[in-house]
Amino acid sequence: MAGHRRFDDDDDEELTGDEDFRGSFREDLERTLNLETWAEGLDLQVIMERYRKEIGGAIQKEDELRSIIRQELLPRLQTRPGAPEGAGLYQLSPEQLADIHSGLLFAGQVEAVNGISVTHETLPLDITQLGIAAIGYGGTAGTFSQRLFRREVTVDAPDPYQEALSYIEMRQNRSHPGRGGPDSLSRLARRGIRAYAERAILVEKLKAPWRMGQGNPFSRELITGSGYKSLLKVSLDMLQRLMDAHPRFVFVSARMEDRGFLTMGHALKPGEFVILESLKQEGKDILDGWQYDLEEYGLARDFISTYSHKVVKGLFRASDNAPPRVFYAHVDHAHMAACVAIADSMLRPEQGYPMLLDVAEATCRSAFGVDGFEGLVQDAYAQADARLQYFNGRKPRR
Repeated sequence: MAGHRRFDDDDDEELTGDEDFRGSFREDLERTLNLETWAEGLDLQVIMERYRKEIGGAIQKEDELRSIIRQELLPRLQTRPGAPEGAGLYQLSPEQLADIHSGLLFAGQVEAVNGISVTHETLPLDITQLGIAAIGYGGTAGTFSQRLFRREVTVDAPDPYQEALSYIEMRQNRSHPGRGGPDSLSRLARRGIRAYAERAILVEKLKAPWRMGQGNPFSRELITGSGYKSLLKVSLDMLQRLMDAHPRFVFVSARMEDRGFLTMGHALKPGEFVILESLKQEGKDILDGWQYDLEEYGLARDFISTYSHKVVKGLFRASDNAPPRVFYAHVDHAHMAACVAIADSMLRPEQGYPMLLDVAEATCRSAFGVDGFEGLVQDAYAQADARLQYFNGRKPRR
C-alpha cells in the first residue's frame, strides 16, 4: 500500500468549534448539553408541535429561495464564466419522453448496474460479501458476487508472549484507524472494490448502447485507488475504456451530496434538467487532497488532465413529489443522458430516481442481501464454534 488517505473514510459531517455548532443548530452547545433543557419522558404533543414549527419554517425558507433561483440564477447558467459546453437549462418534451420510453428503455437499449456490500465482523475474521446486478427492461443481464475474508496478518514472533502482544496491538490499531495501523484503509478499500466492480461490469459485461450506473463515475475511491496502487491502475485503465469505448452513459447519485446544487435543483420543474460544470475542478481537488507516491500521482494526474473536462455534472427533476438528482454524463452525450435518466425516473414519480437502478439494487438485496448472508455466516460459525463466542449478533449503534 503506497498511498495514505487524507480524506476521512467516515461519511459523517464534521463540526469544528462552538461557532460552527451554533450556526448549524441555532443554539449554543452549552445549552444543548445542559440537562435542564432536556425533556423528561415522551410528550408527543410537544414534540409534534416543535417538528411542525421547524419543518414549516424550513420549507417556507426553501420556497422563497426556490423562487429567487428560478428567476435570477437558472437563466444565467449558460453564460456564466467557465461554463462547460452545453451548459444551461433544458426541458424534456412529451414527444422526447415517449420516444425514449419506446425506442430506448423498453426496447432494451439501456442497461443499468448497481451493487451492495454487507460485512460481518468478528475478532478472528471479517467477511464481506459484494453483490452486483446488471438489469435492463428485457430482464437481468447478470449477477456477480465476490467474498472477501479478512484474516489477521500472521505474526512471526520469537515467543508466545510476544506473539500475543503483537496480535493485541494489531487489533487495537484496527479499532483506531487514525493511528495508521496496517488495516486503516479497509473500509475505504471495500468501497473502492465495489465501485470498481460496478463500473467494470458496466464496461465489460453489458451489451446495450446506453449504460447507467450509480454515483460519480470518477469516484474518489477509484481516482485514489483507496491507497492501493493495483486498484488505482486497473481503475484508471477501466475508466479510460469507459470514456473511449462507451461514452453513452449516465450515472445518477442517490446520496445527499452536493447540497448547494441540490438547492438549485429544487427550482426545477418536472422534466427539466441543467448542465452545471465539468469534473475538472473536482479532479484537481482529489489530486491535491491525497498523498500519492510519485508514480501514482503521475498516473492520476494524466488521467484527470485527459478526461475530467469531458464529464459534466448536472441536475434533473422527474416529479414535483420527489427531490432533484445529480447526474454525470459524457459531455458529447449529456443532453440525451439526462433525458434517459428523467424518462426512467418518471416511471416512479414518488421516487424521482431511475427505476432500473432501483430494480438492480433490489435484485442484489434478494440474491446477496444481509439476511441470507448472516444466515449462512451464523450456520458456519455454529459448526466451527458451538458456543458462538466469537459470533457478533448485535448491530452497531449509529
